[in-house]
Parts: sequence; C-alpha cells; structure tokens
Amino acid sequence: MHENGILTVDQNEDGSRLDRVLIRHLGASRRSLILRLIRKGNVRVNKKRMKPEAHVVCGDQIYLPASLREAELKQDKTEISTSMLRKVELLPVLFEDEWLLAVNKPAGLVVHGGSGHDAGLIEALKEQRGLADLRLAHRLDRDTSGVLLMAKNLEALRKLTESFRERDMQKTYFALIAGIPYAHAGRMTSKLAKGIVRGGERMVINSEDGKESVTDYQVMMEFERDGFDYAMVALHPHSGRTHQLRVQLQHEGHSILGDGKYAEKEQLAVYKSIGGKGLMLHAWRLRFKHPVSNRVLEMKAHWPNNWGPLLLN
Repeated sequence: MHENGILTVDQNEDGSRLDRVLIRHLGASRRSLILRLIRKGNVRVNKKRMKPEAHVVCGDQIYLPASLREAELKQDKTEISTSMLRKVELLPVLFEDEWLLAVNKPAGLVVHGGSGHDAGLIEALKEQRGLADLRLAHRLDRDTSGVLLMAKNLEALRKLTESFRERDMQKTYFALIAGIPYAHAGRMTSKLAKGIVRGGERMVINSEDGKESVTDYQVMMEFERDGFDYAMVALHPHSGRTHQLRVQLQHEGHSILGDGKYAEKEQLAVYKSIGGKGLMLHAWRLRFKHPVSNRVLEMKAHWPNNWGPLLLN
C-alpha cells in the first residue's frame, strides 16, 4: 500500500478520516504518535497539511514521516516468542469466516505490542495464522477477558469501526463488584478524561472536560463470604472510553474486585483473603451485524475458570 514513505488511499478507505486510516494501518498502539504528527503538520496529504478529522478519498497520497515509517518497520519485524505463539494457538475461537475472527481472550494477555510489550495477541495471530492484514476491531484491557473481535481486511475493519461509532454494536460485560448496589438496575453517566498520574500510572477520572460516558447495569446475583458482600452485575456500555466500566463503578462505591488500579487497598486485601485473584471483568457478549452479509451475529464467551469459586455461595 505504500512506497518510499507514501501511503496511497485505496477504495476500502475512500471517505475515511485521515487519523483513522493511519491508525488502521499502523495500529492503535501508535494513536498518540499519529495524532501528534498530523497536528504538527508532519503528515501531509497530496503535499498539504490536514487535520486528523479531515476525510481522504481514493487515490490520495499520504506522506509518512520517518518516525511513522520506523514504527511500521518495527511492527513488521517484531519477533514473536514461542510461548506467545503457543498461547494464541490455544485461544478458543468463537467465530471465523473470511472477514472476521473472534476469540475468547484470557485475562493477562495484552492485545497489541507497545507500553513495554514487544508483541501482543494481534501480532502473534498475524504470524501464527498468516493473516497480514488482521486488525483489532475494538480493544480489551490486558486484565479483561472475553470476546475480542478482529477484522481480516480493511474493508471489514472500516465497517466494524462505523458500527462501533454509531453504537450499532451491543456489548455486555459481567463484573464482580464490592458491595451490593441499592438500586438493582440503573444507568451510570460520567464525563471521563485521561491524564491524572498516580504512582507513575495514568488514571482516568470524572471531569467536566471529559467525554460523556454512559453504562446501564443490572445486578444478577448477590454473595456474602466471611462478612464481605459482593455482587455480580451485567454491564451494557453505550460508549467505549478507556477504563469506563472500572472508573464508573469505583465512583459509585462498588469497585470491580481485583482492580489494582482503581479499587481501595482495603477492598483488594479482603478480596485476596477470600481467594480472589485477578480482575473480575469479562466481556461476555457481543451482538452486531456482519459487515458484509448484514446477518446478525451474537458471540458469547464463558467466564474464566477462576470465577467459579467466587460464584458459589
């Protein structure tokens, strides 16, 4: 698709935003770098500066500065460890055809390289299955398990991205949370923003300058263990902000069990004392229309084995 630092827009990307074209080609882990270089004018379209949200058309030529060419070269030359290849080989496949691939991602596995990880699930799957154009349709945190959807080509990815943006996809998560919400069903609305640092880590907080984030919840089961109350909730996010579910539940006083980033230390200690391990957040169901056939697909991923002991009264 590109030669001598020039990326030529093809028919699959006709009408797409400039930033989204580059993110799809270079990976979501390089989103910040891509946006920064576009805004600085280091990325040119037909030799002209453009904003990240500007739309490109088939035949446009996008100039990639050296830093993005190096990022792509590094991505192409990433060496995947044998252990990582073995992990992805054993992943339960929930759905696959010539356009899509969906797997049940285990907790603890990063979805892509970056942030201290040379390679993640997506890079390993590309090599293990010989799918050079495989791209993530959405993201799951490293410690979140469940349905992970990928596109095998850019045409499918673009249509899936539009479905996510237009909220045509229905996502359901399960979480085990500290305490029992008084209202057994309701809606959490927040304005979430990044940027607060605690102990060297970036945090997401409620802020007037943040982006609107909405999640519906419903209590499914209640538990008590050694005087500690906790509940299983179903969560239906209507937006896809970073750490949205984790921050909203923490703000409501019901942190997700095992959330070392947002939960209170006392809750973490009690959770560990009753035998808990890991973040209790699972992407259980994804329902959407197939990007080509328009057939409604529903994918479900059974929760991990380590949830079992905590679901027994």
